[in-house]
Amino acid sequence: MSRPTNTQFAVGVHVLTLLAGRPDQPMSSDATTDSVNASPVYVRRVLGQLREAGIVMSRSGPHGGWTLARAAADITLGDVWRAIQGNDPVLALHTPAPDCRVGRSVQSSLADLERRTAHAVENELDSVTLQDVVRDAIAATRS
Repeated sequence: MSRPTNTQFAVGVHVLTLLAGRPDQPMSSDATTDSVNASPVYVRRVLGQLREAGIVMSRSGPHGGWTLARAAADITLGDVWRAIQGNDPVLALHTPAPDCRVGRSVQSSLADLERRTAHAVENELDSVTLQDVVRDAIAATRS
């Protein structure tokens, strides 16, 4: 089984789930980092990517903080994935030696596989909304 190398997607979903649980109350970066158990810089970097994608909003000042930019039911995990992942490949490919025919062939096959894998990941994540995650989180805390 592969091991994840980047936790930004999971952190993003975690923070968004927190925000969805308090839709009318802005949450400070510090409050989110306490729950996520990550550095404030890391969490703010993730929140910045989500803000650029129009998923969250921030307001400064004593009553400021982070809120969802739209309803949890209107945010898919695919939206979060695209905000965090961008155009980065799902599979890490290497660059073979330019004169290696096997390497070029393998690279071509893997590039095609990477495109199909990325498409499958996005399709699956598009089928789950943030509201689904919130519902599952609430059910888990009750059991």
